[in-house]
Amino acid sequence: QVQLVESGGGLVQAGGSLRLSCAASGRTFSSYAMGWFRQAPGKEREFVAAIDWSGHSPTYTNSVKGRFTISRENAKNTVYLQRNSLKPEDAAVYYCAADKQYSKVVYTRTPDYWGQGTQVTVSS
Repeated sequence: QVQLVESGGGLVQAGGSLRLSCAASGRTFSSYAMGWFRQAPGKEREFVAAIDWSGHSPTYTNSVKGRFTISRENAKNTVYLQRNSLKPEDAAVYYCAADKQYSKVVYTRTPDYWGQGTQVTVSS
C-alpha cells in the first residue's frame, strides 16, 4: 500500500507561481510512475502531468504546457509540481497519484493510489 500526502496548496495571485509537493510512503517510491490530477468545482477530474520512474519524458496536458513542470526526488520519496504563470482556471483541488504502470497514469488515467488533495486558489 502506498500513501500519498500533498502539500503546498493555497492562495496565489494570477500570474504567480506555486509548487506542490507529494510525499509518498514506502521503500519503493522510485519504481512508481507519478502523476498530478486536478478537479475544479462542477467539473470532472482532469489529468495534469505525469512522470515515469526514471524521471524522463514528462507528460503534460496541453493547457499547462510551458507553465507547469513535474519533477521527482526519489531519495526523498517526493514528487513536485511547479506551477508558473497561474491563471484563474488553474484553481482546483490537486491530487497526487501513483502506479507501477506508467500507462495507467498517462493513458487510462486510472492509477492505483491517490492522495487526499490540496486546494489551490488563484485570485484575479
